Amino acid sequence: MDEVEIGKVTHFFDKAQVAVIGVQEDSLKLGDSIHVLGNSTNFNQKVASMQIEHKAVEQAEAGQEVAVKVEGKCHRNDTVFKVVE
Repeated sequence: MDEVEIGKVTHFFDKAQVAVIGVQEDSLKLGDSIHVLGNSTNFNQKVASMQIEHKAVEQAEAGQEVAVKVEGKCHRNDTVFKVVE
């Protein structure tokens, strides 16, 4: 499996387990597998829930910030990769 860097975590809301991802390359859609990697972060998951400005969306394009429900703790500037099979 290959990984393509798509962006960085810009915010993390601990209680809600939501990461805001600044999508810089490519796009991100529901069902995509992502890998979040940082100094103390390293987990993979499928994207099951995404919102832009509190509205549910199915896809985010480069240049957008999207809130994604995550399964692990992450930090600002962690790198987000899309896993390509």
